[in-house]
Amino acid sequence: MQDDIRIFDRTAVRLHRDRAARHIDSAATLLRELAERLLDRLDDTTRRFSRALDIGGRGVVAPLLRQRGIETVSCDLSLAMAARNPAPVVVADEEFLPFGPASFDLVVASLSLHWANDLPGTLIQLRHALCPDGLLLASLPALGTLSELRVALTEAEVTLTGGASPRVSPFPDLRDCAALLQRAGYALPVADIEDIRLLYADPLALLRELRAAGETNAVHLRDRRVPPRALFPSALAIMPSQADGVPVTLRLAVMTGWAAAGSPERS
Repeated sequence: MQDDIRIFDRTAVRLHRDRAARHIDSAATLLRELAERLLDRLDDTTRRFSRALDIGGRGVVAPLLRQRGIETVSCDLSLAMAARNPAPVVVADEEFLPFGPASFDLVVASLSLHWANDLPGTLIQLRHALCPDGLLLASLPALGTLSELRVALTEAEVTLTGGASPRVSPFPDLRDCAALLQRAGYALPVADIEDIRLLYADPLALLRELRAAGETNAVHLRDRRVPPRALFPSALAIMPSQADGVPVTLRLAVMTGWAAAGSPERS
């Protein structure tokens, strides 16, 4: 991929997910709750689905889909993470998907598309994999997510070193999400925001949970050097806190779009 659109280091994303596969159980409760919130959107439609593609579900999405009676294929960039899902599974990069046209009537991507460099291209590929009147249901962190940690890390690093490097992924805003669906050719595109406030009695638990979920820094322009030992303790010490812990914001952008019936690529 050309450097001018290479925002994320995809090799690092895969390695982080490989490592996280050994520890994902410690983050599974939160991942499952967020997936359940996403799948609740299925109750808002009378359409019934029979064959779903789970993109990057980390072993929590596929079982939830199967509980709804939906046959599910899981796909993940990481072999180790793919193995966390019940078969059938496919190991593939979501930027280069191997699925043929009209393979699924539902695609679910729960917090799994935000590391893609070419997100519009990925969304187009997913639309092609949907049969006519198939549904894309996706969530990704939006602008404002982890804002407390982002600000604290920047302030701490400036104090310690006189400068700062990207340590939290850039996230899209709501308008970006809606525009992405339109650009990718989805019918009836909808994007909305759900604000979730998490509370950590131990702020170190936030960092452990991010690592266990495979959500550590994979920004292409990140500083590859080992960070100062005092960086993370200093940042956590200046994060806003309240009597019962440290609050953290998760702004969840939920995106839905339909593959139009009778579109040229389906005829």
